[in-house]
Amino acid sequence: MTARQEVAKREPTEVQTKAREQELVLAPAVDVFENSHGITVQAEMPGVSKDRLNVQADRNSLLIEGDVVIDMPAGMEALYTCVQATKYRRSFVLSGELETDQIEASLKDGVLTVRIPKTAEFRPRKVEVRTA
Repeated sequence: MTARQEVAKREPTEVQTKAREQELVLAPAVDVFENSHGITVQAEMPGVSKDRLNVQADRNSLLIEGDVVIDMPAGMEALYTCVQATKYRRSFVLSGELETDQIEASLKDGVLTVRIPKTAEFRPRKVEVRTA
């Protein structure tokens, strides 16, 4: 058996490679902040563009997903790469005091910022004091 045949024998098949790529998902580093008006989630997702980003929220969950695109120069093919996963995914359980209908998301410099306001009944309100 030649050296090339030996390497080919050890290389994973296309099906094995696709299955492995589907399993490997990166959990982005996340900071979560809360104030009296709601919560803010900031997730580091370098290499993810707006069109490859998926943010979903329902009553009690938030899902953040994004695909990294690695651009290759024209006419070149990668022979080896250290990148093991090209997908970010992170999910959170949300409390019932948040208004997921009013969610806002923005992406800047590889950082996704998601703002979810609290419902009016859970926001602090100022009580006017009258004098008698």
